Amino acid sequence: MSWNIQRAARELLAREDERRDGPPLTDEWPDLDLATAYAIQDETLALRLGRGETLIGVKLGLTSRAKQRRMNVDAPLTAWLTDAMILPAGERVPRDRLIHPRAEPEIVLVLGRDLAGPGVSAATALCAVDRVLGGIEVIDSRYADFRFTLPDVVADNASSGCFVTGPLARGVDGFDLAAESCVLRVDGTIHDTATGAAVQGHPAEALALAANDLGRRGHTLRGGWVVLTGGMTDAVDMGPGTTVSAGFGALGHVTLGA
Repeated sequence: MSWNIQRAARELLAREDERRDGPPLTDEWPDLDLATAYAIQDETLALRLGRGETLIGVKLGLTSRAKQRRMNVDAPLTAWLTDAMILPAGERVPRDRLIHPRAEPEIVLVLGRDLAGPGVSAATALCAVDRVLGGIEVIDSRYADFRFTLPDVVADNASSGCFVTGPLARGVDGFDLAAESCVLRVDGTIHDTATGAAVQGHPAEALALAANDLGRRGHTLRGGWVVLTGGMTDAVDMGPGTTVSAGFGALGHVTLGA
């Protein structure tokens, strides 16, 4: 049977639900392009909404050079967030529904109004932000060993898993998001450090990228939506018993255990 948008969306969602991985789509569908991959992503979202999930925002993937180097791709991407991906503070990584979780620190934006592209600048994007939080995203992949091309990972909703945000929120006035620091600790030991500048030079640039990318595809970022601006550092494996902590300069600490 040949691959098509509907078959690919059903297969990727089934892998997620059944906690199994498999080969990249491009192994059997070598001419899969980005436009078709985003159509698969949108079809998967429709399946999620059809089973009762609620669209709450978007995430950006591969916005830092560290992530691009690790995944051997050279461009950022956008994907969807639903309420099923929210991990309440204090809960552990849901290993019973993830395949091979990895964690990365993020600057999280909550929009105060709609933001429609294309043509959105970083300055315009920043004006649409209501508040900023620190967070940790737990990425997962429906591909064995995280092996994929850019169209594969786009189709797989940018390796979405779940995310948790910290308790401290602040507005953007007088807040230098590019300079916001983060120290990532694994089991109490410093693993990596970064600033907001690791995310496309400034998290507002990532937000503008999302608005413009979605605008070209006929979508609008909505007020109240959550935007995960992308991993500030490389992701770390969340093996059993692992504890990851992201200590932000002005956004407090977020800790997550497996």
